[in-house]
Amino acid sequence: MNSNWKRIFNIIQKPERLIIGLMSGTSMDGLDIALCGVTGSGIETRVRVIEFKTKDYTNEFKAEIKSIFSRRDADLQMVCLMNEKVALLHAEMILEAIAEWGRQPEDIDVIASHGQTIFHAPKSLHGLEDYPNATLQIGDGDHIAVKTGIVTIADFRQKHIAAGGEGAPLAVYGDYLLFSKKDEDRIMLNIGGIANFTYLPGSNDATKVFSTDVGPGNTLMDQFVQKHYKGLYYDENASIASAGVVNGQLLKELMESDFLEADFPKTTGPELFNLAYLAAAQNNSNTSQISKEDVMATLCSFSAQVIVNSVEKCFGKDKTPSIYISGGGMHNPLLLQQLKTKLSNASFHSTDALEINPDAKEAVLFAILANETLVGDKIDFGNRAGVPSVQMGKVCLP
Repeated sequence: MNSNWKRIFNIIQKPERLIIGLMSGTSMDGLDIALCGVTGSGIETRVRVIEFKTKDYTNEFKAEIKSIFSRRDADLQMVCLMNEKVALLHAEMILEAIAEWGRQPEDIDVIASHGQTIFHAPKSLHGLEDYPNATLQIGDGDHIAVKTGIVTIADFRQKHIAAGGEGAPLAVYGDYLLFSKKDEDRIMLNIGGIANFTYLPGSNDATKVFSTDVGPGNTLMDQFVQKHYKGLYYDENASIASAGVVNGQLLKELMESDFLEADFPKTTGPELFNLAYLAAAQNNSNTSQISKEDVMATLCSFSAQVIVNSVEKCFGKDKTPSIYISGGGMHNPLLLQQLKTKLSNASFHSTDALEINPDAKEAVLFAILANETLVGDKIDFGNRAGVPSVQMGKVCLP
């Protein structure tokens, strides 16, 4: 038997698999690395987060990614080169983390790599009749596998698209396996660059579970800060937005998007919600001259409102779902305050309450997806658009 396949066979037989989950989101702050001990599969999956850390990207590396991120005119040679460079840097960061944890690469069974999204193009965004849904993540899995010597499962989103989905959000699969609870309706809200949530019904019925993007989380605020505040990448503690006043005219214009009115599930990205979108809204509302602080206050209110509208669309105004928050947006006190004020019937929690570090949650979910690739059986999510019943990921051998 080929030694690599023998190795995988042995991993499958283990009562607990040590899987490193990786996540690098559209905020491009760095690489989240979660070492997870995973047992079982499907609804019997159990996970313990053994170690977690975020390895920050340098400003120079962020600039390299941004040069090809969400751009139709991206330099194709740079896309090709960064596919390899991202993978090699991720591999280096993984090896550093393993050493810092006092372990050896051979202690790790599998790496689950999300890669770095550089373009997301569902039909709902590109609008080209003769072309399918598409998405592109760079950071080649083979490079990670070879450099670390660890079996790597990568490129999860392509199978989702091949099976009829849009390539996002993928959180629905891990959220259902880890966080469903009988008799409690839950929303697993992730506020990253784009805000998305998974609805988990108290019935535990997989055919009613869904995950959807709802609109901008941090992306518009981050893009505005990076353009207008030299050396800053985000509005720490919402200090800029808190100094401004929400402009009602601009907020009303920002809310004028077909995407925001579309039914669930749906996906989007910075390809839609970007500085050009903001500029058009300011032009249409005659608010181009308002202060930068007022723009930031309005963008924060915009992110809050699209989340609120989506939760109310799912539950109505009177029900009291339990909302568990993760992602960088949970550290924005102004955004959180607005959500709690506008969704006064809901109860808000960090995923810490479910024994998962909220900053680690997305990386953990990819470790769960990799575990399903290895040992899972197909879970029937029903015959619904956006939630194909598939295992995802490509196996890359050392």
